[in-house]
Amino acid sequence: MTRLPERKTVFGVVLDALTMNQVIARCVSAVTEDRRMTIGVVNAAKVVNMRADAALRQSVLDSDLVLADGQAVVWAARVLGHRVPERVAGIDLFTGLMAEGGRRGYRAYFLGATGEVLAGVLDEVRARYPGLAIAGSRDGYFAPEESAEVAAEIAASRADLLFLGITSPKKEIFIREWGERTGARIIHGVGGSFDVLAGRTRRAPLRWQRLGLEWLYRMLQEPLRLGPRYVRTNGRFLLLVVREWAGVRRRIEETT
Repeated sequence: MTRLPERKTVFGVVLDALTMNQVIARCVSAVTEDRRMTIGVVNAAKVVNMRADAALRQSVLDSDLVLADGQAVVWAARVLGHRVPERVAGIDLFTGLMAEGGRRGYRAYFLGATGEVLAGVLDEVRARYPGLAIAGSRDGYFAPEESAEVAAEIAASRADLLFLGITSPKKEIFIREWGERTGARIIHGVGGSFDVLAGRTRRAPLRWQRLGLEWLYRMLQEPLRLGPRYVRTNGRFLLLVVREWAGVRRRIEETT
């Protein structure tokens, strides 16, 4: 993987400092040139979890593009002196790629969620993006030993775009170990975006997103399940930012 000048290293994680339009343009180029491109996204929780989960960390770092999915990551990067132009949310890239794919006649494969949720996703895709061909779909409840079969099924579908609505770290591990075997040109792990597209989960209003409070909106919908997780990971992320900032200040003082 060629190192690009737009790449910044924050918390030991390489980020591609790109806008949404730049990312979509690179994806179109990859499809046109028949190149595989894997996309990794990081938010505050994933930055924290990557420090304890070596497989998750390596899977993200192996991605061809690593994007700031969370607004907190964008703000933290800027505080630490790195210019990251904007948040490229995984769900917005998901819908943006489907829209672009619809205009260009791409084929898309959808992997993840339950069968019921997946059916709702496919109904929405047909309604919103009629030019996008649905190459195939499969729910995300398969055992690790079935991964080779799943990859072969995707390859047989001749999909240009592969969207994985699977939780971390399972989706990152599948992409790392089987992504090439799928034959898809663009591979994007979209996490819970299938639930949003199918209408099972409400996304935060735009104002909440701009304030970096999308996590709070989600927590208010499922406080018992998400509350403890968000409190823990957000607290650890804030501590990481403070430590990193202190290290940057110390290095500056040592050179002046």
